[in-house]
This record gives sequence, structure tokens and C-alpha cells, in this order.
Amino acid sequence: MSSDPRPHDAAPGADGEPPVPLGLTVVVAQLDVSDAEDVLRSLAGRLLDAGAVTVDFPEALRAREQRYPTGLPTPIPTAIPHADPEHVLVPGLAIATLARPVAFGEMGGTGGTVDARLVAMPLLTDARAHLAALQSLMGLLRDEAAVQDLLGAADEDELRERTMTRLSGGAVGPGESADGNAADVGAADDTTTDDSKEREA
Repeated sequence: MSSDPRPHDAAPGADGEPPVPLGLTVVVAQLDVSDAEDVLRSLAGRLLDAGAVTVDFPEALRAREQRYPTGLPTPIPTAIPHADPEHVLVPGLAIATLARPVAFGEMGGTGGTVDARLVAMPLLTDARAHLAALQSLMGLLRDEAAVQDLLGAADEDELRERTMTRLSGGAVGPGESADGNAADVGAADDTTTDDSKEREA
């Protein structure tokens, strides 16, 4: 897989404008948990503390993951758990590397699981407005070298820096910092189409 740090599958917004960015709301390096519910509980608690989600978000997140699993059999397995927009107050992204692989149900209703090592949780109030950022994140998750780079981050600051760099396309040299305005992140078409399937069910 490519290790090119340029934006992954990024597309311009309406009228050729740059994609609407999703800021990094919560970043956790080497999250040490026992199962997928612990991952969801831990990230949801941090998002509540940040004022980014409603009090109903943790239960909505858990219920949705049970009904519509989000584990992805990417080269390095990942997961993109999320709740519906009415439970999100501030658009953004929570991202966590895991101290050990954690089993998530595989997206698509196969009944199988994937042992995720990275979790990216998009927080969307309007999926269409963030479509390019969603596509960019999915491209990143498919890039084995890029995900391996994130997994190598020793702490939250380093993980934030590497994630912003990978998603913005900038190369960060020693002593430099990534441009916070370029952290365009999110999850791909599977996230938005998954939402529409749920409403039709």
C-alpha cells in the first residue's frame, strides 16, 4: 500500500471550495481496553467531557454498533463506530490506537469480526457537508503504511500530529508542527450510506 502522505481520496467541496474540515476532538494513544464496548465507553466519556455530544450519545453509539457493526477488514483492521447526527453537538473526530487488537463486528452484516487496532469515530451533524473529509479518512484507513505510522505514535501529541499530517497532506519535519487548519478528517461513503440503510430498515 502507498505511504504517500498526500490527502487520501480528497475531493473539493461544492463549487470547488475546499472540503469542510473535521477537527480532532479526542485523541487517545494506546488505549488499553478489553473489548469493543470498553472502547466505545471510553471514547464516548471523553467526548461528553469535551461537550461535543449529547448525554444520549453513549447509549446511541452502543446500540448502533450492535445493530450495524463498523469493523473494517482493511490491511490493518480498523473500526469507524459512530452515532446518528442528532446526538452530535460539535462536528469532529475521535481517534484512538489500541494497546492490543479488539474485536469489532464486521461491517456489512457478515456475522464475522475483525481485530481492530485503530478506531476512528466521526462526529457528524451533516454527513453531506463533510463528504470529502469522510472519503479522505477512509482512504487513510485503507493505507497500510499510513495506519502503521499512526500506530507507532508514542503519545497523544504525537498521534494528533501524525493524524493531522496524514489527512492534510503536509510533511512535518523535526521541530515543526502540522497546520491545525488542515485536519480534514472523517469516515467514507460506508458511514453515510450505512445511515440511510438504517432509516430504510
